[in-house]
Amino acid sequence: MLIDRLRSAAVLIAIALGCLFVDAKFSTPGTEGLLLVPLLLFFALGTTWDVTSLLMSSGRDVWRAGCMIAVGAISLGPAIPALVNAASQLSGGAIGTYPKDCPIGQLGWVIAMAIASLFALLIREMRTYGAVVPEQLDASTAKVDAVVLPASSSIDRTMRAAFVSLYVGLPMSLLFAIRGLGSDVSTSWGLAALLTMIATTKSADAGAYFAGKALGRHKLIPRLSPGKTWEGAVGGVVMSTLVAMACLRWLFPALVSDAIPLSSLPSIGWALILGPALAITGIVGDLAESMFKRDCGAKDSGNWLPGLGGVWDVTDSLIAATLPSFLCLAAAA
Repeated sequence: MLIDRLRSAAVLIAIALGCLFVDAKFSTPGTEGLLLVPLLLFFALGTTWDVTSLLMSSGRDVWRAGCMIAVGAISLGPAIPALVNAASQLSGGAIGTYPKDCPIGQLGWVIAMAIASLFALLIREMRTYGAVVPEQLDASTAKVDAVVLPASSSIDRTMRAAFVSLYVGLPMSLLFAIRGLGSDVSTSWGLAALLTMIATTKSADAGAYFAGKALGRHKLIPRLSPGKTWEGAVGGVVMSTLVAMACLRWLFPALVSDAIPLSSLPSIGWALILGPALAITGIVGDLAESMFKRDCGAKDSGNWLPGLGGVWDVTDSLIAATLPSFLCLAAAA
């Protein structure tokens, strides 16, 4: 129902804004984004739960606990330097700060966690390979030792777990990395960048919805999402570009202008790249979720958020938009 949708959206927005306010108020140099970790984990682990639930409900075996651990580790990989710096500040300098010349920076820890997670998933499959429950045995395969299952069973489980871990974990790690952009200039630069990314991406959803309702005639990919139209997609691009312009024109100066001259802030011209890029990739992310739901025979990805569906229904476009967001905003920093 609409009232449930509005209620869930209001609660979610209030919690997110509260976390963002706390992060803006209490972040210190070198620890930017740490206070957003609970919010990041909610979206990362909630999305993981939804994706694995869809796979399991459709009869596809996947190691959910392993996926949750892997996504958490990958998502928090870029937070390791900030954690070290926070420990240094809390200890009064007894623990050294994270070395600025360390070859393993934020994104280096993401790669390290991703590789470690993949091999952890493989090791788990190695330990359980060939193990079967008694009822799986028959007269032709019964032996004293465990029966070796077809290799595709382990391969399929590993590939599913690896996909979920990387599909959710890597984009979520870039959200934290976006928060850390421009930290050499101001502790608020990355916060402005993160808010710009979220506002630009989610406004495309609203623009596409209203433009599609008013002008939609030509279906985009009706096999995946019958409601999406080319006219709606154009409306989403226009809306996201306008919102990106507004964020660069007013949000960045409001949060960062006390630290650097206005002339040093990203120009409004970046909106002409950022807006279309996030709108288009956001649509791709939305369609990717639609494909999964249709293939699994599900209407919603979950029921964590009454009226909105699952957490994945909120993060689908953000997941796809993180890479162009990071590249554009890093170039503008």
